[in-house]
Amino acid sequence: MADFVDGTAFNHEQGNRARKLFAAVVLAALDDAIADDKKYGNGPEQIARWARSRDGREVLSCAGIDPNERVVQGLMEFVARGVRTSVALSREESERRHTQSMAEAEAA
Repeated sequence: MADFVDGTAFNHEQGNRARKLFAAVVLAALDDAIADDKKYGNGPEQIARWARSRDGREVLSCAGIDPNERVVQGLMEFVARGVRTSVALSREESERRHTQSMAEAEAA
C-alpha cells in the first residue's frame, strides 16, 4: 500500500513538473510574439497562428490550458498590449495595475 501511495505521489509531482515546463513554453511563445509585434507589427497574428496549429494546441493542452478560441483571443490581446511576460507577472506591475484601476474607479 505504501508503495502505491509513493508511486502516485511521484507521478503527481512529475505531472506538475511537466505542466510547468509546457507553461514556460507558452510564456516563451508569448514573448516571441511580442518581439515580432514590436519588430514587424504582426505579433497577434503570429500567436494566433501558433495557438491554432497542432503543435500549439498540444503545448497549450499539456500546460493545462484548454486550446479554444477564447484562449486564442486572450493570447492575441495580451500580445497586443506589448507587455513582456516577465514584467506582466511581476509584483510591481500587478501593484501598478491595481493602483490604476482604483484611480479609474474613483474618477468614474
